[in-house]
Amino acid sequence: MISSGSLIVGMADMNVAKNTGVLITLGLGSCVGIALYDPVAKVAGLAHSMLPDSKEIKNNTNIAKFVDLATIKLTKDMIAQGAQQSRIVAKIAGGAQMFAFGSTQQNMRIGDRNVEAAERMLKRLGIKIIAKDVGKTFGRTVHLYAENGKFEIKTIEHGTYTI
Repeated sequence: MISSGSLIVGMADMNVAKNTGVLITLGLGSCVGIALYDPVAKVAGLAHSMLPDSKEIKNNTNIAKFVDLATIKLTKDMIAQGAQQSRIVAKIAGGAQMFAFGSTQQNMRIGDRNVEAAERMLKRLGIKIIAKDVGKTFGRTVHLYAENGKFEIKTIEHGTYTI
């Protein structure tokens, strides 16, 4: 947990910031960035998850790697820093289809499956998704500001914007 400054959230990683911290994750392609925010406590959490479901993989010790486990753990970590689950809102980004496979096989739709898993887990936790920038064919870098919940998305060819 950080209280000020910036912190990089790597791939298959997550962290929480409070008050003035900024959480940054680079290179969201098919991975999904799950940004949670409690506007009263000014507690923000960001996960950079690679795979939708921990039950599909034998080695699932890294909780942040999986959307299902990361969403639950991130919520608990935020509550430990003063957030209340009933106030937490979500924004999600990523889930792109970075490569053309010429196949519609389920296991090749990893970006879509990550987004679907995030939506399902957030609904299960009673956390409303208030914005999302998902899919398409380009990567994203995101900044989540604990001070105000601003979720800034930077892309190479599609500019910088806030959701």
